[in-house]
Amino acid sequence: MRTVGAIASELTFTEPAFGGLQWRPMICAAGCQTAKLCVTPWRNKHFLSSATIHRVGLREHDNSPVRVIRDILWTILLVNYEIFCAIFRCFVPAEPKDVSGEVVLITGTGHGMGREMALRFGRLGAKVVCVDINPEGNEQTYKMILAEKGKVFKYVCDVADRAAVMQLAEKVRREVGEVDILVNNAGIMPCKPVLQQTEKEIRLMMDINVNGNLWFIQAFLPSMIERNHGHIVAISSMAGLMGTRNLVPYCGSKYAVRGIMEALAVELRAEPTDTSGIHFTTVCPSIVNTGLCHKPRIRFKKALKIVEPGEAADIIVDSVLRNVLEISIPTRLHNAIRYLYRMIPISAAFALNDLADSGADAHD
Repeated sequence: MRTVGAIASELTFTEPAFGGLQWRPMICAAGCQTAKLCVTPWRNKHFLSSATIHRVGLREHDNSPVRVIRDILWTILLVNYEIFCAIFRCFVPAEPKDVSGEVVLITGTGHGMGREMALRFGRLGAKVVCVDINPEGNEQTYKMILAEKGKVFKYVCDVADRAAVMQLAEKVRREVGEVDILVNNAGIMPCKPVLQQTEKEIRLMMDINVNGNLWFIQAFLPSMIERNHGHIVAISSMAGLMGTRNLVPYCGSKYAVRGIMEALAVELRAEPTDTSGIHFTTVCPSIVNTGLCHKPRIRFKKALKIVEPGEAADIIVDSVLRNVLEISIPTRLHNAIRYLYRMIPISAAFALNDLADSGADAHD
């Protein structure tokens, strides 16, 4: 029996009824294959040349009543198809992809989730590139992967230093090869009221948590676009989905990570070349036992437990293998926080926060 993804992968044709737009396969948010509109290989009076589109980011629109109605009907069809794909993948997950031989670069591998993800990708046959500012912790991870007969490389790099990141990228290309999967995991979490946080603490956190993501994206995305192959993973947080006291700057940084990933996915859709082979996964963990949160506060421990790094890594790696766009850890919280929390009035959300009474108490 052919699946929806198998049928969608065969759709590559030009449809005159919809203005000559061409279909081509892509991966939807739920991980299934669907169809992507591609206008760049085709020219008519409704569109500028691809060179002009690429240069100025503009496109002429035919807003005649017939064209608008046709576009609305087409969009309704496409939206419903995407919703069907998402529902379908809730019950029939996508088959995991093979990452053996792929180059997987992970930042923050000196401990915690970064180390655990590196170990798991190594077991899957990937060439793991461990990056951390802490040489001792990174060395331990390196030796652990070697002990399991994995292929691993180690580098020391300050992710907040753009020049150092660009130098690292050149070195990795020479010594390992082009990066196929980039995992932006490095981060810090000052935990105290915003008025007690120093300028140095806030700037450092933003440089690592936000700018570090951007520098690595700038370093490795161009080769992914050139090859139409790659996967970028970013570690956001549950604090990137809802505000939490004692974590005001941290919440801002993790909201920024989600925004960067969402905007990047949108931006690549406008590329004049095919980018359907590049995937994104944003991860929003709750409280993970990595040592960043010294004083976690959880009222309902059965509903929201502290997650061990290995358990979190299992979920993240599985989501990457299935090209899942966004996940929460624990996974059951995703729909409740990602969607329902945003549908109710903010005052109602505050009431729910008061009931849950979960987060982090201040510490140095």
